[in-house]
Amino acid sequence: MAERRKTAGKKPAKGAAPRHKAKGGRRPARKAGAHAHAAGHPEHRAQAPHGRTVGLEHLRPAPGSRRKRKRVGRGPGSGHGKTATRGNKGQLSRSGSTAQYFGFEGGQMPLHRRIPKRGFTNIFRRQYAVINVGDLARLDGEITPERLVAEGIIKKLGAGLKVLGDGDLAKALVIKAHRFSRSAREKITAAGGTAEEIAAARS
Repeated sequence: MAERRKTAGKKPAKGAAPRHKAKGGRRPARKAGAHAHAAGHPEHRAQAPHGRTVGLEHLRPAPGSRRKRKRVGRGPGSGHGKTATRGNKGQLSRSGSTAQYFGFEGGQMPLHRRIPKRGFTNIFRRQYAVINVGDLARLDGEITPERLVAEGIIKKLGAGLKVLGDGDLAKALVIKAHRFSRSAREKITAAGGTAEEIAAARS
């Protein structure tokens, strides 16, 4: 023991092999290819901007995106045993019970059943794209539903195109549409144009 204490503080003799110790007490750097060979093939790795190698082993899910499943009824040590987070007694603690529906009023007649109902929703309703003759006055030539959609004047046809009579029309136009109001047809013919009604596409 005494010999070990004596030799512990001694400096290495001249000619002895130096210890592998870098400046600042750090370990000597490994060879450049040693880490790449151990972690993965260099073809499957990329070089990050800060100089570190990035591989598949560094991929991790986003924090908080993966959580453990809540296991209930597995004994008192988990804190979710016995009543299994349902509490004591009551309707919601029974098997087969679910949360009440939206608008539930504790058993009394809910509002959506108390108020009177009238009318109905026609499931066969046909929605037409509408345009006025005043909007067609700035166009020339033959006007068709496809042309109005292509030029962006109407967004989509729906069940067809209907021309209404709002605005003034001072030039003769050939207008093709699926429906015309009475005033629109009168203004088109009074200006010397024609209102040609085409068959609506069946949906």
